[in-house]
Amino acid sequence: MRKLAFRYRRVKEMYNTYKNNVGGLIGAPKRETWLQLRAELEALTDLWLTHSLKALNLINSRPNCVNVLVTTTQLIPALAKVLLYGLGSVFPIENIYSATKTGKESCFERIMQRFGRKAVYIVIGDGVEEEQGAKKHNMPFWRISCHADLEALRHALELEYL
Repeated sequence: MRKLAFRYRRVKEMYNTYKNNVGGLIGAPKRETWLQLRAELEALTDLWLTHSLKALNLINSRPNCVNVLVTTTQLIPALAKVLLYGLGSVFPIENIYSATKTGKESCFERIMQRFGRKAVYIVIGDGVEEEQGAKKHNMPFWRISCHADLEALRHALELEYL
């Protein structure tokens, strides 16, 4: 158990050190390749990541608002993905939950215990599991299945409808 606790402390330390500078983690030669790959992905997805980051930054900039990520990816690979996509600044490590073993509904319950029942939650996702979990806990669900949905979310955030 001690070994596991040490491992997660080390992972947290690495995440917090490099969350705004993943290039420092992977080194200069790989950094250039990584930046080129990200630019190609952005071009292929019509700036999907850029638009996502705008919405996440809007939420993150508000007082008393946080972004919470629930994923079915195992925790360590999920943290790596968050860093590689440049999302570390909008997702504190404490707000990243892996639903691999417990399921998303269980994660929703843990999040509600952590932040309280009176907090306002908005579930954003593309899957049935997120939608069902949101419905069960009486949380609004915003489906993102295409670029227009993402733009609508950003617009709603800018107008402070959410």
